[in-house]
Amino acid sequence: MKVALIYNKDISGVINTFGMQNKEFYNEQTVKKVADSLEKAGHNVAVLDGNKQIIERLENFMPRVNEGEQMGMIFNMAYGIQGESRYTHIPSMLEMLGLPYVGSSPSGHALALDKVLTKIIWKNNGLPTPDFWVFNSHDEDMSSVKFPVIVKPKMESVSFGLKVVYNQEDLREAVHFIVAEFGQQALVEQFIRGKEFCVGLIGNSPVESFPVLEIDLEGDPDAIQTVDDKQGKPKRKVCPAHISEELSAKMQKISIEAFKALNLRDFARVDIRLDEDDNIYLLEINSMASLGETGSYPTAAKVAGYNFEALVNKMLDVASVRYFTNTLPQAEASKPVAKSNPTARMRTFIKTRQQRTEKLLKQLVDTDTYVRNVEGVNYCSGIISSELSQMGFTQEVHPQLEVGNILYFSNSFNQDVDYLIIQPLDNRIKLAKHENYNEQEQYLEGTGIWENKGGIAIFISALQALKFSRNLRKLKIGILLITDSSIDGRYSKAIIQQKTEKAKAVISLSGSSKSGGMILSRSGSALYRIETKLIKKDNPENVSATAMNFNKTLASITDISHNDSNNIIAPYNIEFTSNIFKMTAYGSAGISIRYNSPEKLDEIEKKIKKILAAQKRSKIFQVKIEGGLKRPAMAVSTKSKQFYDSICDLAKKIDVRISEEHRWSSADICHINKDMPIIDGLGPVGEYLPSDNERIIRHSLIERALLLALVLKY
Repeated sequence: MKVALIYNKDISGVINTFGMQNKEFYNEQTVKKVADSLEKAGHNVAVLDGNKQIIERLENFMPRVNEGEQMGMIFNMAYGIQGESRYTHIPSMLEMLGLPYVGSSPSGHALALDKVLTKIIWKNNGLPTPDFWVFNSHDEDMSSVKFPVIVKPKMESVSFGLKVVYNQEDLREAVHFIVAEFGQQALVEQFIRGKEFCVGLIGNSPVESFPVLEIDLEGDPDAIQTVDDKQGKPKRKVCPAHISEELSAKMQKISIEAFKALNLRDFARVDIRLDEDDNIYLLEINSMASLGETGSYPTAAKVAGYNFEALVNKMLDVASVRYFTNTLPQAEASKPVAKSNPTARMRTFIKTRQQRTEKLLKQLVDTDTYVRNVEGVNYCSGIISSELSQMGFTQEVHPQLEVGNILYFSNSFNQDVDYLIIQPLDNRIKLAKHENYNEQEQYLEGTGIWENKGGIAIFISALQALKFSRNLRKLKIGILLITDSSIDGRYSKAIIQQKTEKAKAVISLSGSSKSGGMILSRSGSALYRIETKLIKKDNPENVSATAMNFNKTLASITDISHNDSNNIIAPYNIEFTSNIFKMTAYGSAGISIRYNSPEKLDEIEKKIKKILAAQKRSKIFQVKIEGGLKRPAMAVSTKSKQFYDSICDLAKKIDVRISEEHRWSSADICHINKDMPIIDGLGPVGEYLPSDNERIIRHSLIERALLLALVLKY
């Protein structure tokens, strides 16, 4: 399942700083431990910062679900950034977006965070809670207050602002501090001398209670646990608590009733005070119980039989069952997390090396590999060669003077290979327009990063994962680096055909569309150049006639593909110059044809020749056309479709979205002339930008590397 873990890190990611600022944050090590626990269970996890960019982040990681796809989940660890009821902010947004999540609803969080409303609801449900008073200002009438009392903010957690007071003067000072510091009402609650406990809860129907945990106050009935205790040196925790089974069972029962009274979901922690006569008092309930490993909630869960990994995945499971009834059997939900999941281990390996993968990608993108820049192309090939040689690949060089050298790598030379990876390295972008690598939180940008260089980083990452899992040596893999893709494979065509003769299947890693497009077919390409020139210069009207005929000819040729969804004809680099006084006129234009079958190309060529036939007899102007086929069309074969179906099965297992796609652009794999399994588009998810730049979704480097590793493995 796809799981987006949301927490708060960048609290500056807002439009304005306004209202009460959050003081409660998760340690990043805890966030990482939760993510690792989910990954070890086989989930596809992304850790996202819950600020104003969260919607775009979520949309990139888990886009709209198509029919038949499994919906992902949000593991919400975001306490909010600022303002009132901050626990509700991310859940409210998720409700709007239509994304299921772990934890209580916005209304549940709002009630639990508001300690006054919580106590009112509990009292109305006959649940025991200390008497209380609420003050807006330190100068209000406080004559009804019975001391000692504990003063706290109305809507905070983690013991922020707690203070026990014994007289009215100290009470006024404490209320003034709360109102001024937290910008909210002060809750004044009867202080219960005695012991302190908490009860962890998990589940919905039924709600499961962990063993009661006692906060060791070292025998001091007047002691409390402050925020400094929790964040600095936490008080010792005793679990199970040293109380009678009857009292323990009563605390658990009351805690579950308190949970249900507020209509909370999935998990929570109830804080309890026990007076010296063993009377139970509910203090508050934390609807986002901390997962800090030394905290009360994970400590009690461990005693209940849930290690940290099992607890985290249990939380995800109970939320999933709530949303998707019966899709996750309850019996399976509580099982410990398996530690021998090879796919999860490979995913973790790929994620831990993401920084190195991105560093390699930066080197590739920052190198200008314009097709005529032989030095740059060869330098880039050298970077790749260095990475592959460390994994036991040797290379075969096919020297090229006009473009960079074409390289073939293999870990089993002179043998048939299981897979041949064909990957272009060059591009059409000259140095003046080359965009260097640019790193953003969600995206990586740069020339060639989507079309080819991201794919190179992915196959290196996938091969490293296979080596780590000791599967690489079992596979026979060939890698062909093409350096003339921008000029239609002029020099590589024969090499491609030669190498594919010894391969069982062919893979290319062109960039994938945002729908996860896997390319099973590509259009063929044909290029023509048409020229016209005025030859009869005895009348100025002939200049106009030449111009009019040139434009009419281009329009007629372009119109051949009108209403034809399988073929496209488009003119480019159109130029026309004329001078009435000198009586000169010259026009030229390229004509690009994308077609999907040889028969259709023949038909198009016949129509073009027919359009030009009458003009060649003209005595006013001369017309010339040259060009022809550059690459054949790649049609969907039965074997390619079967290959795609097998990849679909693997993608579903690791929650990576893919779809079948036809791409109008031609590519090097179009030169393969035998019926064999061919797939393209296994590269990163991304797109062309309005400029000549490209960008990819950062997380897709991980997803696609894992998918490729599994494709090669199985």
